[in-house]
Amino acid sequence: MPTGLLMRSTGSRYSVRGADGTLHDCIAKGKLRTKGYTSTNPLAVGDEVDFDPAAEMVGKELVGAITKLHDRRNYLVRKSVNLSHHKHVIASNMDQCVVLVTVARPFTSFGFIDRVLVTAEAYQIPPVIVFNKVDDLGDEEFGLLAEYEDVYQGAGYRTLITSALKGTGVADLKELLQGKVTLLVGHSGVGKSTLVNAIDPALDLHTWEISASTDKGQHTTTAAQMFEVQLPVDSCHMAVGSGQRADGSWIPDNEQLTTDHPSPTFIIDTPGVKGFGLVDLDQEVIVDQFPEFFKLKGECRFGDCKHINEPGCAVLRAVGSGAIAASRYRSYVDMVEGIDEETSYRAG
Repeated sequence: MPTGLLMRSTGSRYSVRGADGTLHDCIAKGKLRTKGYTSTNPLAVGDEVDFDPAAEMVGKELVGAITKLHDRRNYLVRKSVNLSHHKHVIASNMDQCVVLVTVARPFTSFGFIDRVLVTAEAYQIPPVIVFNKVDDLGDEEFGLLAEYEDVYQGAGYRTLITSALKGTGVADLKELLQGKVTLLVGHSGVGKSTLVNAIDPALDLHTWEISASTDKGQHTTTAAQMFEVQLPVDSCHMAVGSGQRADGSWIPDNEQLTTDHPSPTFIIDTPGVKGFGLVDLDQEVIVDQFPEFFKLKGECRFGDCKHINEPGCAVLRAVGSGAIAASRYRSYVDMVEGIDEETSYRAG
């Protein structure tokens, strides 16, 4: 039975990439269960599956059948929109998550960014923050961009600045993506599809303008989907121990890639989301996903300090001195208290 990579999921139909790069229209056959948790979707983009390329007649169409779901090395979840107490698996088997942020048209809140970062860190997916659409910012908006950069670079995150229209940062982003499987997450209108087109124009993803009346974007991606991106091969940019080979198999950690057998580059484009609800993360897990909090873990007076109102709390002391951004602390408190709204508070 051949093994393939799930590239797109739309209801009960799936697009599976075979070892030769051919895409197969498939249905799921039988109950495909995941180990250790339940979700609203048994299969997700990025899954490694066994499939029969021509197994079932659906109407007058011969389609393939997915018969087995392989274990996931990681996955990213958020609260299901329709079933608030259930998980929705956004994607699986990723090397990194790019959080695409715009500080205007549309505005991305600190709260949204922090929830994505915490979830990615909790599920062992390295996050990178990309500030996009910087080509049309006014002076005040550039000031806000600088504020965002200070907050997240100060917390220890890698950040990039990009503009698909002017080409700013596109080369750096290509280098970041080379040979890896990357998930793109962001609000509608932050320019995911436009940026992907700038990276690989051959993909020609559909884009929409921002609504002048609402300052928000329209959904151009209606379901998560994976694209293979064609990038120039550069030996100094080859990934080691990350991503997949062209046949769909995972690359061992100790394998050094060469320019003769480069790892393919994949981008998982997701529908723009308004909010990012946390699922199954308790206070002890949440706090450890804030790098600047984690560094102070042993400096609180009490070993079980929750960093809320305890005396001798090193985190509260750092917030008071400005060493930890107030916006980051506010996000932490909201998450711990179960507040789902990503408020638009500022860093100061």
